[in-house]
Amino acid sequence: MIDSDTLLYEVALTLFPNIGPQMTRQLMSYGGSARNVLHLPPGRLRKVPGVGPATVAILTGADRTAALNQAESILRKAEKEEVRVLFYTSKQYPARLKQIPDAPALLYYQGTADLNQPKIVALVGTRKATDYGREQTERLVQGMVQHRPLVVSGLAYGIDIAAHRAALQEGLETVGVMATGLDIIYPPAHRKTAEKMRTQGGLLTEFPFGTQPDKYNFPMRNRIIAGLADGTVVVEAAKKGGALITADLAMGYDRDVLAVPGPLGSAASEGCHELIKANKAALYSEPQDLEQQLNWDSALQFSGKHKSPTMYDAADFTPVEFSIIEVLQATKEAHIDNLAWKTQLPMHQVASLLLGLEFKNVVKALPGKRFTLL
Repeated sequence: MIDSDTLLYEVALTLFPNIGPQMTRQLMSYGGSARNVLHLPPGRLRKVPGVGPATVAILTGADRTAALNQAESILRKAEKEEVRVLFYTSKQYPARLKQIPDAPALLYYQGTADLNQPKIVALVGTRKATDYGREQTERLVQGMVQHRPLVVSGLAYGIDIAAHRAALQEGLETVGVMATGLDIIYPPAHRKTAEKMRTQGGLLTEFPFGTQPDKYNFPMRNRIIAGLADGTVVVEAAKKGGALITADLAMGYDRDVLAVPGPLGSAASEGCHELIKANKAALYSEPQDLEQQLNWDSALQFSGKHKSPTMYDAADFTPVEFSIIEVLQATKEAHIDNLAWKTQLPMHQVASLLLGLEFKNVVKALPGKRFTLL
């Protein structure tokens, strides 16, 4: 039996036709909870901006009962398969992903990795990887082992699967973002790797059980890869393809993008060369390039043998100042967007508070709009 119907209504809200993530958030902002939304009378629903007669009919008619029944079936299967169902209001929902405007309202996750760990990097590339591309992927993963990042990719042929396998080989956690339901591994040839990832990383999707690998699902999957990571590295990419879509999405989300140059004349690396020439991606040639771009070099000062940041007393600060300090004490460093989200303060107020804390020699600004405690 389901202990609480909160998640039941949240899942149901994501199953209605023509109600996407943005409309889901709009409805939640007016209703306060998914349960309230699905009990709003037609007159109240019509007052929600963007909600027309068709949406009102969907939310109050037979579709409502069907969605709740389907949601109950999904939750029972999720419980049986040890799948975590994460609505966007959940504390376990990836904080980085929540920052993008088109983030999924609901995620299905099966695995052991923390989706909010300090360092996450996406590795993507062509499905038609060359020996050079696979070799560079392995070298790239080996070069960041000391940072223990979570490695994210799309479980596809080529560079994606090479990245997952290299991470597993090096003892790193790796998450595959899928364009199908969690019960359908695509391509099937990667099933054994996917099984290993469930215990050393995980599998993640926005699609409910039973969803087949429809071609329209893959671009949607790419936005999750880009939004989940601090930065995206394109290892090999032709002039057109999913890897370049992921890179464009990452840039649009104000995330770092790097590209690995290939041999001159190699069609498999033309996309990477274009990204570098157009200044859309930083050049990756050695581990230090990634460390500097993502500010991982300074992050090392907080690990292992080094001293932890100073612990501050709440009595010495205003409540809003200390809310920022608490986030930085927990995360060691954070992007200003993440600080605004975690403190639930307006961006302009966070920027002003950070400036004040810098003057007090409490906070230090790092490259890329990141901040840390002194």
